[in-house]
Amino acid sequence: MAVLTTPAAHAAPPAHAAPPAHAASAAPVVSRPVRWAAHAAALTLLPSGLWRIAIAVGIPVGWGVGSGLEAELFPGKWSFYLVALSAFAEGLGLLTLGLVQRWGEVVPSWIPWLGGRRIPPLAAVVPAALGAIAVTLVTILAAFHWSTNMAAPGAPTGAGWWLMTLCYAPLVLWGPLLAVVTVAYWRRRRIHG
Repeated sequence: MAVLTTPAAHAAPPAHAAPPAHAASAAPVVSRPVRWAAHAAALTLLPSGLWRIAIAVGIPVGWGVGSGLEAELFPGKWSFYLVALSAFAEGLGLLTLGLVQRWGEVVPSWIPWLGGRRIPPLAAVVPAALGAIAVTLVTILAAFHWSTNMAAPGAPTGAGWWLMTLCYAPLVLWGPLLAVVTVAYWRRRRIHG
């Protein structure tokens, strides 16, 4: 059965007509620098995670006898811990992406009972802000005590020291990047609901 339509049915709405309801509720675009900061925050954890996974699978990274991280002990009973720690940390870092993605504002529809509901801004801002503060403090303290900690028995020296330092150095940026993205999320959600 064919539906008869008139040309007027396909005409554009008049210029003075209100925009569709969905257009007014569209989320504002996240700026490119904020999006980059979110991705960079997640990536700051990758080098140290890969470094720990290298230890877990038995790749020697410079730790000597008596350190507890020497290659002779891995793979072993602590391998799962190092891999789980790396996965957990990277998972926390990836949550930063929620502050620039739609799933950080509305619960994905595939989640039972909650799918489609708007996420209250403070439910994301409070944990993200507390995380940014905590991570910044911990990484700054660790950076100031890096030389002391690296003087422990069996700690890497030479190339091993440089490799470990280069893998952990990006973590100092995690907290500040998370803070930038959190502030941008708060401003965007406060203004645009």
